[in-house]
Amino acid sequence: MSRTIEKLRNIGIIAHIDAGKTTTTERILFYTGASHRMGNVDDGTTETDFNPEEQERGITIFSAAVTCQWGDTTINIIDTPGHVDFTAEVERSLRVLDGGVVIFSAREGVEAQSETVWRQADKYGVPRICFINKMDRIGADFERTLEQIRSRLNAKPLPIQLPIGSGSPPDPKAVQGIIDLIEQKAVYFDPESKGEKFRTDEIPEEFRADAETARSEMLETLAELDEAVLEEYLETEDIAVDDIHRLLRMGTLSGDMQPVLCGSSLDYIGVQPVLDAVARYLPSPLDRPPVEGENPNPKKKGQRESRKPSANDPFCGLVFKIQSDQHGDLCFVRVYSGVLKNRSRVLLPRTGKKELVNQLWHLQADRREKVEEVLAGDIVGVVGLKEAVTGDTLCAQQHPLLLESIAFPETVISTAIEPESSADRKKLAETLRVLAREDPTFTATTSEDTGQTIISGMGELHLEVIQHRLERDFNLKIRTHKPRVSYRETIRSAVDVSGKFDHQIAGVAQFAQVELKAEPFRGDESLTFVDGMKPQEIPSELANLARQAVIDEAKGGGVMGFPLMDVKLTLSNVKYSDSEDVESAIHAAAIDAVRAALTDENVVLLEPIMRLEVVTPEEFLGNITADLHSRRATIASSEQRGHLRVVNAEAPLAEMFGYSTSVRSLSTGRASYSMEPLKYAEAPPNVLKAMLG
Repeated sequence: MSRTIEKLRNIGIIAHIDAGKTTTTERILFYTGASHRMGNVDDGTTETDFNPEEQERGITIFSAAVTCQWGDTTINIIDTPGHVDFTAEVERSLRVLDGGVVIFSAREGVEAQSETVWRQADKYGVPRICFINKMDRIGADFERTLEQIRSRLNAKPLPIQLPIGSGSPPDPKAVQGIIDLIEQKAVYFDPESKGEKFRTDEIPEEFRADAETARSEMLETLAELDEAVLEEYLETEDIAVDDIHRLLRMGTLSGDMQPVLCGSSLDYIGVQPVLDAVARYLPSPLDRPPVEGENPNPKKKGQRESRKPSANDPFCGLVFKIQSDQHGDLCFVRVYSGVLKNRSRVLLPRTGKKELVNQLWHLQADRREKVEEVLAGDIVGVVGLKEAVTGDTLCAQQHPLLLESIAFPETVISTAIEPESSADRKKLAETLRVLAREDPTFTATTSEDTGQTIISGMGELHLEVIQHRLERDFNLKIRTHKPRVSYRETIRSAVDVSGKFDHQIAGVAQFAQVELKAEPFRGDESLTFVDGMKPQEIPSELANLARQAVIDEAKGGGVMGFPLMDVKLTLSNVKYSDSEDVESAIHAAAIDAVRAALTDENVVLLEPIMRLEVVTPEEFLGNITADLHSRRATIASSEQRGHLRVVNAEAPLAEMFGYSTSVRSLSTGRASYSMEPLKYAEAPPNVLKAMLG
């Protein structure tokens, strides 16, 4: 397969869940000859959703890479997930793609994840075209969806097609085909050949006026991009077809517009024109600016360098995804410059170590084609990298360059897991390490406070998928628990106390008294200890014994067993009577002193407070703020951000479990949020009362 850089397109197919991304990809692969059968999402037979979890749920979870040929253009396609829990898959794909096809459902219009992926594409400056899909659905509305793209996304959509009808049979106005505004023709796709065959005809009379109006608007918009064309348009009220295509490409690459196409992938309508638009309007790697990075050499610290998308520049690439494999991890790499050869050694500038490239593969969903080398602009699978992680740069050893890594959002939900068999504990730890290497938005840690293994991710579905993978792919039987909130304890006010040990043991008097001051104190450590005794007041070994006994008892926690926080303990005096077992008496008195300082009346329970940012369309603001108030949240501010409302709040972690599901329900899936630890604050009396039983 010829892969000249001018004719290469690295594109992502991105959208809200259930807008028809995977079905559209299946049609593309069939029409380009990359597959010989047309898969179906409902049947679980699609090329790109080859993971069992995806087939069961009928959704895309893992971004898949496929390659196809359309005319003389090679297209690398990343079919990305639409569910908000897997937004990181979209994030890392957009980081390395040159262009995007954004799919919208004509019935649902612009949905929550549509807004998210559009913002992500804006962030990386990715040119895109739009495909308004599902024109066959009842309630499909091309114009309404177009207006939502303008208003909700602050975009500049430019229709180059109109639908002929909407809905499905037996509705007499069911979608039949599309109107090509550039060629001024109606296009009808043959269902018998699954849309492979199509015919052009005159635009039906009932659609002619709308088509003329839409074409005039298209030509006016394009004419403004070129003075010579504008003069010609003012004279003739028309623009040559070649100039239309040239100006559409120019406007798309600059971000001044997004060409809009339409159809119904399920009914085989309008997919081939999307391929034409990808080849004509979306950028090749040559149309994108050179990548920039920092020279990692300490002597050239801070020095910026760039790499052109040319085979003549030194090799430079970015690892944007890692997939665990029984034969070794498969790293997805975007080659930005130079040539990457099989069996070559490359530099991993993050660590300063060299990595061996054992094998290179062109990826066809779950199939692979082995290659000896890949050139600048291409996407390739690499086997053999041992230490590379997602976001790592690979480069030529003699020309080191460190590209900006990929930033991922913080995890927002956690749960505790454990193996059913203690024999599987080591295997579970190793498996979680593998999964965390694959997925940068998944973390696994051991809680110091509870000893539980805590897994964290982007949402409940995300963790559910992880759990199923542990059971199905790694044969691990696990139990899940709700994680315990890490509370802390402190004291309300300063107290001077003394602890005593005064007993007769075997007729011998045993006596010790330890005097202690406890007070609230915010220092560098959660627990601060000060030795306030005068030097040589008592033998050093006994002073050390008393000091250590106080520290050990305080580290054991407060009244409820939670770690102490913002507490200062000062050892002021130790008294004792000489006896054979004076050490035991002092130890017991020290423990008694600490317990005397930490009484029910003086203890304060502290709970973790999270900083929360919720981004929501205005119409859901009331629902969301009411729900936050019910969770004991404090609204810090509310501000406008473009066409969205941003709510900043502080909320106790204990009240935030299940929030991801709740916020989606309250906003019909259109609000998003981020959450991070902020501080510890006093828990209300009812929480303390429940703890004390």
